[in-house]
Amino acid sequence: MIDLKDLRDNPDKYRTGAANKNGDPAAIDRLLAVDAELRPLQTAQQQLTAEKNKIGKEIGQLAGRLKKAEGDEKAALQEQMQKLQARPNEIKSEEAELAGKVSELTRQRDELWLDVPQPADPDVPVGKSADDNVQLSTWNPDGFDPTKPFKDQKGFEPKDHVTLMGDLGLLDFDRATKISGARSYVLKADGFRLHQAVLRYAFDTMVTENGFTALSAAPLVRDSCMVGTGFFPHGRDQVYDIANPTGEGYGQALTGTGEVGLMAYHMDEIIDEKDLPLCYTTVSTCFRREAGAAGKDTAGLYRVHQFDKVEQVVICRADEEESRKWHAKMIGFVESLLQRLELPYRLLQCCTGDLGPKNADMIDIECWMPSRQGYGETHSASRLYDYQTRRLNIRYKQSQGGIIGSGIIPGAKNVFCHSLNNTVAASPRLLIPIVEMYQTPDGTIAVPPALQPYMGGQDTIG
Repeated sequence: MIDLKDLRDNPDKYRTGAANKNGDPAAIDRLLAVDAELRPLQTAQQQLTAEKNKIGKEIGQLAGRLKKAEGDEKAALQEQMQKLQARPNEIKSEEAELAGKVSELTRQRDELWLDVPQPADPDVPVGKSADDNVQLSTWNPDGFDPTKPFKDQKGFEPKDHVTLMGDLGLLDFDRATKISGARSYVLKADGFRLHQAVLRYAFDTMVTENGFTALSAAPLVRDSCMVGTGFFPHGRDQVYDIANPTGEGYGQALTGTGEVGLMAYHMDEIIDEKDLPLCYTTVSTCFRREAGAAGKDTAGLYRVHQFDKVEQVVICRADEEESRKWHAKMIGFVESLLQRLELPYRLLQCCTGDLGPKNADMIDIECWMPSRQGYGETHSASRLYDYQTRRLNIRYKQSQGGIIGSGIIPGAKNVFCHSLNNTVAASPRLLIPIVEMYQTPDGTIAVPPALQPYMGGQDTIG
């Protein structure tokens, strides 16, 4: 959610921001129009409340004077008292009329407000789609060049992961489809063990090496958490809504990322500045409908409805420089992990049209996948500033000059935090580059050295 005051002061910033993200700039004007109609009515409500409070005090004062008054003075005071006592009923009628208008306009404003995308940072390239993303860098293990044929470098024709894992009895699509429908899979034997090894390795790296706090993030959340993290209303078509909610007055949905549970953990809280940054990691099962992906990546493990993901989230002070430093640092954690797995990858700067509504900036990390004869997205690192925290109402008490001991000095004010998130490892998608890059001429799969401790020391699958 954007800062409404900033939108009033700088509407062109948001019109341009919406246009650059393939949105509707006219929606900004619709929001401003509703906001302009609503604000005077809210002021009128406040004035009526103030008038009621004033009348209450005046009635109390008159009552005291009436006890002592006589003759004409008493009659005049009684007449004044009658007028004052009649006014609250008039105010009640006016308040009822205003309340209906304010309620409807507030609903319209909030609906439009939630729909306004965060403008991209000025250094993000303007573009319409992923086709306009810009390659920033590449990394390759010694002895491998993705620009050259796999066979020329490895000495044999590679199998795709579906064939390779199928031949080794590591993967079953047919029975999975019988159980869960299209885009489903069952990982078997060492295939499932490799999946778990990837997740454990990524999770342990974030906790033991990078010092992140482990949290179990709920995959089933209230709709308010989805709104708060920016997945509703945008992106609702990708989410599995629960058709039979609890009946306790709120809807529920299955999350497509652990980011939702990690961010909502501090919803409606004021955090001590001295406790920032908060750095969390989780392993969670994720669900995505993949709406609009009909006929796209239908074979294999690349685009499935259910997967497991290690996620990292940082909540920090409202400082752009600090946010940018964390963004780079979080990407560095992933680069280190991929390099130790010896997987070729590249960093892509996402253009404005590929950022989505909530991101000020996003860097994708794509691993080389021989079966695709190209790179495939495996990670996304997002910088959101206060877009999510404003929706989730996560603030900290910002000191005016510092913190004294364990307390905040006088003059501190509440400020919305900044937030960032980045995939650490999502499997089974990450299994694609692993098994395809580590396949051998005899059809077996070498277990990456970094994962062998998580496979009981096993160095070969098959």
